[in-house]
Amino acid sequence: MCFVGLLKTKTILCLGEALVDRLGPLGGDPSQDRPVNDQLGGAPANVACGLARLGTPVVFAGRLGLDPIGDAFCQLFDERHIDTTCLQRDQQRPSRIVLVRRSLKGERLFQGFINNWGLGFADQALTKQALPRVSWLLIGTIPLASPASASALRAALQEMRCRDTAIALDVNWRPTFWNTTADPAAGPQPEQISLISPLLQQASLIKLAREEALWFFSTDRPTVISRALPRHPDVVVTDGAKPIHWFLNGVTGMQPAFRPKQVVDTTGAGDAFMAGLLHRWQSPPTERVRFAAACGALVCGGTGAIDPQPTDNEVGLFLNQQKHY
Repeated sequence: MCFVGLLKTKTILCLGEALVDRLGPLGGDPSQDRPVNDQLGGAPANVACGLARLGTPVVFAGRLGLDPIGDAFCQLFDERHIDTTCLQRDQQRPSRIVLVRRSLKGERLFQGFINNWGLGFADQALTKQALPRVSWLLIGTIPLASPASASALRAALQEMRCRDTAIALDVNWRPTFWNTTADPAAGPQPEQISLISPLLQQASLIKLAREEALWFFSTDRPTVISRALPRHPDVVVTDGAKPIHWFLNGVTGMQPAFRPKQVVDTTGAGDAFMAGLLHRWQSPPTERVRFAAACGALVCGGTGAIDPQPTDNEVGLFLNQQKHY
């Protein structure tokens, strides 16, 4: 059980998977080519670390194995001053390792998993628990791919809905988590869309990649997506290195994607963007998205999703050099 009294009202709760991204050599296969580079990751964990690095109080709710990966995350969360009273440890299931294939340009593709002991992975066994009162609940769709974690996610949504807590959803569609034999570039099937739809209907903020917007809404226009949902949420549609389109506070806009000096690895760019967006949520929409875009760009300049995450001051310095954007 979490200790609510110790948390600030602006605290954000990130719920979902924490895992290791095993990055293969550029252009190689991480299942057989060497060297590989293991990086702590998982979208909710990435967002939690990004928020903490920027200076926003964070709670992480997830489940890790009683193994070196789980220990490494605990050390990382301690270093970032992330509240871990909602972090579960699993004695039977290991922490998940994801094989990440990278192109010669640094673009990544999730191709499968290793480290399964036969009972599944710890993040799949996330269980319902009492949650603190926070300003935002940040979630993705991956917990819905496993029965136990799906139940825990739905319970969290119910609890937050009763408190009128804002829900931020990063769709983060990853077919491999739903079916290990699926094409990593495949879109969701009707049954998966049906499972994910309630999350879309409850969210106050939705971030989608352009292909996700087309799969789920048959349009990439944020205003149209917002009007199609009962809560008329704020919507942001990203498209890699192409401009970001957004609908926030009833206003539409477009933000060119910033370019780092060198793209080393795009893993975690969207998570850094989401962290920046929530961190600057009280700023005007244009400033909010510009700051978030800078966070995403800076992460692409380093390896992995967490180590390159910037501080608030580093984002400010970067933006001062990008005045033409």
